[in-house]
Amino acid sequence: MSAPERHLLPVATPARTRSAVRELVRPHRRLAVYGFGVMVVATATGLATQPLLGWVIDLVAAGEGALLPPIALLVVVALAAGALTALGLAKVAQLGETVLAELREHFVARALTLPLEQVERAGSGDLTARVTADVSRVADAVRSALPELARSALTIVLTLGALALVDWRFFVAALIAVPVQVLTARWYVRHAVPLYAAQRTAAGAQQQQLLETIGGAPTVRAFLRHDEHLGRVENRSLAAVELTMRGLRLAMGFYSRLHIAEYAGLAAVLITGFLLVRNGQASIGEATAAALYFHSLFGPVNTALALLDDAQSATAALARLVGVTDLPLPAPAAHVEPSGEAAVEVRGLGHAYVTGRPVLHDVDLVVAGGERVALVGASGAGKTTLAKLIAGLHTPTGGKVAARGVGMVTQEVHVFAGPLAEDLRLAGPDATDDELRRALSLVGALDWAQALPDGLATVVGEGGHRLTPAQRQQLALARLILADPEVAVLDEATAEAGSAGARVLERAIDRASDGRTTLVVAHRLTQAASADRIVVMDGGRVVETGTHAELLTAGGRYAALWRAWSDGRS
Repeated sequence: MSAPERHLLPVATPARTRSAVRELVRPHRRLAVYGFGVMVVATATGLATQPLLGWVIDLVAAGEGALLPPIALLVVVALAAGALTALGLAKVAQLGETVLAELREHFVARALTLPLEQVERAGSGDLTARVTADVSRVADAVRSALPELARSALTIVLTLGALALVDWRFFVAALIAVPVQVLTARWYVRHAVPLYAAQRTAAGAQQQQLLETIGGAPTVRAFLRHDEHLGRVENRSLAAVELTMRGLRLAMGFYSRLHIAEYAGLAAVLITGFLLVRNGQASIGEATAAALYFHSLFGPVNTALALLDDAQSATAALARLVGVTDLPLPAPAAHVEPSGEAAVEVRGLGHAYVTGRPVLHDVDLVVAGGERVALVGASGAGKTTLAKLIAGLHTPTGGKVAARGVGMVTQEVHVFAGPLAEDLRLAGPDATDDELRRALSLVGALDWAQALPDGLATVVGEGGHRLTPAQRQQLALARLILADPEVAVLDEATAEAGSAGARVLERAIDRASDGRTTLVVAHRLTQAASADRIVVMDGGRVVETGTHAELLTAGGRYAALWRAWSDGRS
């Protein structure tokens, strides 16, 4: 069975990526001008070194011993250039970090508003790769490549200007290297841009396949599909490795061409210096300064061109981030108040994750204020889809959903890294410690919470104290109490807890939903039996509705589900 086709999130065009960078830098123009201005002064100061060394050589060649003035000036130049360079690099780095922080904030803010269907179609690996690997790639470039590239570019421009001031013929000789360097850079960029874009895409696909294989490991083992999934992982990994090797071969060709340019240019400058000194048109010191100027270009030219490698990789990563930040915001759902005393009103509701393949068909449902309704049905009946539509996680493709303030708890609960108290305050930012304890007490979690090493201050989540599945669900239910929505939607909130944990959670659910309208996607039919009303779904349609006793008496779909579930327990 082939892997499902993924519709990856978009990637910005090069023009749009450049435009996005300009938009991010624009509010910080003064810092940019200050930082790069200091870098210009620092670089110009450092370029006084070569003429001073040439002065020393001319004094020695003339047999004069007054070497103290040029040596003293060399010391002053070294100290001044070092201090100014440090200040300039610090300001350029500050600019880069500020822009990077804003880009990261824009990306995360936009990612959090992406329609759930779009994320699911792309696969969580694509979004995860962007928020981790791509952000890291851009961050590395900002912290190392940007300051170095700025310094190298300034050094190249000012050094060539200084070379021309020594003698224009040295400048012309140095230009022999430029055509080779320009052609090398153009060749490299032409091949590197699509290569690095392909590498970032392959990394996202590889990460998605790893997530799917590891996340579905129990199912893979149960159906003996090890070889198939390992083959998929291997294919994704080999594709990524092949692209990486192509990148290495490209870099090797890049550097070998640069060496040709270096030696050709240096040879031209040395020959020019020899001819000018022989003809009395330049001193040995001037020829030495010119040779030193050109030789000093090796470092910054190679650095600047080598940073093309980092720049292209970072640009590809940046384009993937901008591609997400540029996605249009979903149109805000028009808030429709339920009619009469209803807390939830669904009329003619239809939904399809894939066009032409609806999963809900013309569903009508009205839930009165304070009523507890259970949604039951076989897997794939449409229960969870209906619950998510009511909670606002999906936008219906047809019909109407009206609900008063909804909070949702699912079977997959995320525990945020940090103190337990701060995790709870995500739902109630202003909640006091007493209010946190009250919420935990209502869901039966206060005892274990206070028994943690540091009580409510204990760090939980990634890298912290691990919570059991039942404890995570109690945490989610405590958040629900703190958020205090009028309507609670509970999607199989006891499914991961096991039999003993499920009984604890069922009591916690009763307390968390007390006094509020509740819609329960029932994994265990004991939850349905205690509900005020049961709604039975099949094939994306509501096929039965009534109380537990009424539906058993009717002998329909629910009665069959109850018998099968009861037989399975015995």
